[in-house]
Amino acid sequence: MLNQHTIAVVKSTAAILEEHGELLTRHFYKRMFTHNPEVAPLFNPANQTAGKQQRALAAAITAYAANIDNLEVLGGAVELIAQKHASLLIKPEHYPIVGENLLASIREVLGAGATDEVINAWAEAYGFLANILIGRERQIYHDNAQRPGGWEGFKPFRVIRKERESSNITSFYLQPLDGAPVPAFKPGQYTTVRVGAPNNQTTMRNYSLSDKPGMEWLRISVKREDGPDANTPQGYVSNLLHATVNVGSEIELAPPCGEFFLDVTERHQRPLMLLAAGIGITPLMSILLAALEAMPDREIILVHGILNEDVQAYRSALDGLAQKNLRLTLHYRYSDPAKPGIARTGNASTGLIDAALIESLLPNRDADYYFCGPQPFMVHIFHELLARGIPPAQVHFEFFGPRQAMERALG
Repeated sequence: MLNQHTIAVVKSTAAILEEHGELLTRHFYKRMFTHNPEVAPLFNPANQTAGKQQRALAAAITAYAANIDNLEVLGGAVELIAQKHASLLIKPEHYPIVGENLLASIREVLGAGATDEVINAWAEAYGFLANILIGRERQIYHDNAQRPGGWEGFKPFRVIRKERESSNITSFYLQPLDGAPVPAFKPGQYTTVRVGAPNNQTTMRNYSLSDKPGMEWLRISVKREDGPDANTPQGYVSNLLHATVNVGSEIELAPPCGEFFLDVTERHQRPLMLLAAGIGITPLMSILLAALEAMPDREIILVHGILNEDVQAYRSALDGLAQKNLRLTLHYRYSDPAKPGIARTGNASTGLIDAALIESLLPNRDADYYFCGPQPFMVHIFHELLARGIPPAQVHFEFFGPRQAMERALG
């Protein structure tokens, strides 16, 4: 355990870290990739370019400093980080590299404020947190390898089917190349795809598993990201998958990971409300399919917010499910006006997902809420659910970054 002096010193740095956090983390990543380029393939260059990784790390560091005397409140963030690390094959030998560059960055960015006392306290605090993460990640690796069809590291899979879901989303159905069973996973989790990248390197992306567990395949549904061109970090992997990965192609996958999932063994009577925006439908599709199978008496409401009908995935599949399952209610919310000749009636409307729509579909607010989508949507829904008095235990979301970033975004 950390001693009280270390806790006090680290906690005293919370305010300055909140003020200079992003400057620190930008410096940290630049420094680390310069001094230790071997770790660069472990990080998503698209998130680096967009600043998402820097902001997420800044929020995590600040939250750690502010709550170092009450680490129980960071339990969810620690699990999120450990799952993400396991998905990218982060190992114990990587932690000293991060620690060395982080401490050096604190000294270089904070200048006179980074006294020897501060650096020594942060070194101890970092080592304490690293040991927690290493232990949890070791357990995740072991569990992934021991479950039926499981493994550790990356494993080749073959594409057995490629299906266009919309104008910019394509599903890939994948089976293990070695003929082993398809691994078990929890609905809502993701896998990591590793592909070749320029300069004889590899790059990785996390993609939600969009089909239910227990099938003879793993399915990922990939949105083609349009950067300035197909070779930019924002669009490299998605464009590669869309354009060059076909039936018979081979790609590498890591075992399923993630702390966002539906526990189908729980037997709640309250409704299940699924709220998705755009490509955020993918993990919720897996949750929906699993819930329909494993929870035959549970009311389910799914709301999908999308730009327009052209980019909408799974419409026909969802409509078919609703016809067969009277306890499933669907609503499609389009942000673009309808095109001439298209009538939006019944379970379709124009606008954004808001409190009024949620209230109209579920006047009795007592439900379990699962939601996923772009950050503005996530922050908005999070705010609306808190305002409605929904207990935190009934609010579940997939979000890039720690929960504190969501809470801080509410202002």
